[in-house]
Amino acid sequence: MLHHKLIAGEHPGTYRVIDLVTDDDLLTIAQEIARNKLAKGIAITDKHLATQALQGLLQSREREVFVAIFLDNQHRILAYEELFLGTLAAATIHPREIVKQALHHNAAAVLLAHNHPSGYAEPSCADIEITQLVKDALRLIEVRLLDHLVVSACECVSLTERGLLT
Repeated sequence: MLHHKLIAGEHPGTYRVIDLVTDDDLLTIAQEIARNKLAKGIAITDKHLATQALQGLLQSREREVFVAIFLDNQHRILAYEELFLGTLAAATIHPREIVKQALHHNAAAVLLAHNHPSGYAEPSCADIEITQLVKDALRLIEVRLLDHLVVSACECVSLTERGLLT
């Protein structure tokens, strides 16, 4: 933990560094803050904050990581799980496993995300196809798929906002 190198700032969500930190320390601190924003019981009421947290967790990963955030009816986080780990350019996704975890957590809704290590967050045709398959599978168990976010270091693309989650 690197909290001993930070103190709370004057405004909520701000921090003051009180010790020398390296680039790696900063990344670790950012990831810890991002994990806290996606902790169990936190309500996702602002997709922008969720996007920032997901970018903090996924942007520096060297391989594709596919995650799901399982939510209750009030969009409070039940669990954040890294479900599939891929290569530099792809990850194999199994809708069955996402459904299984949604049932395990008794989720009412799911938010999906994955990173593009290339730095280009534009969704691929495969991203769009797997999203529709997952949405259809979740619909069978009455769980809503809220969005699928594609994350890079510089941007985050929402399939819902693009009208690609039909």
